[in-house]
Amino acid sequence: MKKLTALILALCLLLGVAGCGGSVPAESELGAKDIVILFTSDVHGGIDSGWTYSGVDVIRKQLIVKGSSVILVDNGDSVQGEPLATMSAGSAVIELMNTLGYDVATIGNHEFDYGIERFMELVEMADFPYISCNFNMSGKLVFDPYIIKEIDGTKIAFVGITTPWTLRSSTPAYFMDQDGNYIYGFMQGNDGKDLYAAVQKAVDEAKAEGADYVVVMAHLGNVGEHKPYTYEDVLANTTGIDVLVDGHSHDLDQVEMKNKAGKKVLRSACGTKLEAIGYVRITPEGEISTGLYKWDNDENAVEVLGLESVMNEACQKAKEELNAALAEVVATSKVDLLTKDPASDVRIVRNQETAIGNFCADAYRHISGADIAFVNGGGIRRDIPKGDVTREDILKIHPFGNMLSVCEATGQEILDALEFGACAWPAEFGGWLSPSGISYEVHTYIDSRVQTDEAGMFVGVGGEYRVKNVYVGDEPLDPNKTYTVASHNYMLQNMGDGYTMFADNVFTQDSVMVDVQVLIKYITEDLGGVIGEEYAEPQGRIIFVEEKI
Repeated sequence: MKKLTALILALCLLLGVAGCGGSVPAESELGAKDIVILFTSDVHGGIDSGWTYSGVDVIRKQLIVKGSSVILVDNGDSVQGEPLATMSAGSAVIELMNTLGYDVATIGNHEFDYGIERFMELVEMADFPYISCNFNMSGKLVFDPYIIKEIDGTKIAFVGITTPWTLRSSTPAYFMDQDGNYIYGFMQGNDGKDLYAAVQKAVDEAKAEGADYVVVMAHLGNVGEHKPYTYEDVLANTTGIDVLVDGHSHDLDQVEMKNKAGKKVLRSACGTKLEAIGYVRITPEGEISTGLYKWDNDENAVEVLGLESVMNEACQKAKEELNAALAEVVATSKVDLLTKDPASDVRIVRNQETAIGNFCADAYRHISGADIAFVNGGGIRRDIPKGDVTREDILKIHPFGNMLSVCEATGQEILDALEFGACAWPAEFGGWLSPSGISYEVHTYIDSRVQTDEAGMFVGVGGEYRVKNVYVGDEPLDPNKTYTVASHNYMLQNMGDGYTMFADNVFTQDSVMVDVQVLIKYITEDLGGVIGEEYAEPQGRIIFVEEKI
């Protein structure tokens, strides 16, 4: 049956029809003797999502059967995200990309999630080159800005661009020397002009070397707040680019716009986690078009279509190695860190200070360097039992794949957050805050005056606050002072549990590290692999005052 289904897909691809939850280009779009550039982006370790890597392999092979010459490229953010990527610090994904036979990749912001040294190790593991025309160390490019591939006498230049937003959306310390000075950069200066100049230089040099076509592999995206570093900004301020394949913002937009000289340029993006595979078609007559192989089924292509590919076995092996990695002991805990009261089964992590809540919040604060941190009780899902702690134990604590972020916030905004967190007490509330770097009292004799909208989102406080005597370290909270606050993107940016007060603030670190990695890094590096007696009991960060004095 699997062979039959795979044959059906092959015929679909050859005949150019859609079905089974996927869609492919029409026969007139992709033909013999075309040069086809297949591209993926923002896979985030999702090797068995959407089309899967097996689907990429099958599509490429069917195009080759039709007579097309195929180049396979990736636009970044492949090595971080799903447990397969995180638990191997990216190496499992690189090995699969080697097996699949990628020709070239550009660098996304999340390639740096494990630090620059680790990324350089991944680059050494890769059988394909990484390119970036703007990632530099002390003004000198770290990678080649472009490569040229020649197919039947046609030279195609691939130019890589990495978003300068990386300095904010990764861990800033990774790009600094020991004195806190930036030594790595992304041509982020001069209101975008430095980036545009770097791109133009790479394009001009590639053309001078004989390139017939210039394809930009960008990790830029279309997020408005990332201006002046979006694909629109780059294309509007450069010339000579024939097509830009893009990533970063996880969109599926197929766009036609004009460059600085008024010439048409195509831009194509393919979403995330293999929900689509993008293509650029260059005909023998020199016509250029872009499009997508979309996958619209909840189940992946291997499950639905029974695809047969060398990638099936490779991905299965990677998942087996993941299971072995999850069983690896990464720490020892001298104490039990509990989410529930053993006597009552009440989820105390949702209505009082707990050792496990303190531990998680401390991890966010120490890894980020923020003034304070907090974690929502609903985001802490499992205990840490006394004894050996495995990677799987940590994954079960934070199973959602949220990302560490840091924003600036006034003391008043922080006070509002603490008040909102305590609004449901004594009932359990997923938005109950476990704090680090901050302590306070909850005066439970005061009824909550928190106001929310119909969706339960925080609007304001219509009376006396229950939360009082708030201290940041040893200093009273100043409502007018600006502090740095660490948590994850669910709370700070996505208004999770109703926390609306931070979403529009300035973010100094934007989705820099997956939550599981935050905990593992804190345990192994800051705690030396031992969760000690300091987490045996709550530490008096939250004090309940039951009567007015």
